Amino acid sequence: MTKRTLAIGDKRYSSWSLRPWLLLKMAGIPFQEACIKLRQPTTLAECLRYSPTGKVPVLLDGALTIWDTLAIAEYVAETWPEKQLWPADRAVRARARSVVAEMHSGFADMRREMAMDCISVLPRPELSEGATRDVARVQEIWQSCREAAQGGPFLFGAFTIADAFFAPVATRFVTYQIPMTGAVQAYADTILSLPAMQEWIAAATQE
Repeated sequence: MTKRTLAIGDKRYSSWSLRPWLLLKMAGIPFQEACIKLRQPTTLAECLRYSPTGKVPVLLDGALTIWDTLAIAEYVAETWPEKQLWPADRAVRARARSVVAEMHSGFADMRREMAMDCISVLPRPELSEGATRDVARVQEIWQSCREAAQGGPFLFGAFTIADAFFAPVATRFVTYQIPMTGAVQAYADTILSLPAMQEWIAAATQE
């Protein structure tokens, strides 16, 4: 029985929880789930059982507690370097870290106007100028990364932390019927067809 636990929120809505969950699944690192229902009177108390911030996701690995999605991802990459969760080439790795950091700290308008709901297909919203720019920027990242990628169908060829961070956006584009073509559509299809993503979505329908 592993002592590694990932505390997450609702699979239907929690984009931040999906990222480390997918990363661990794709890396083949065993863990237990602790699923916490969000937006309930008991949510804060439940989260505080696992995280000093009262938020999820949080990874408990033995005596260690690691919170914040990016910190979890870096911890996993550092603890299991053989999984090669960052690109091996220094320049490519720098670009991967840049787009992950951009995803982690940016795209506020898109997040607000296109909340994750990975089991629904909803009418395309009238997006603000800021959200429209966010959508275009994400698609630009996917397009440019795929044009430069070698050796696989992901943003940097093989699956990396960058793919885990952009996976929730692929669900958003489907949910809100955002037009996609070419390499952008192919990349979204690649992410959404992953067995781990299908497992997540199937579990979300049962919540």
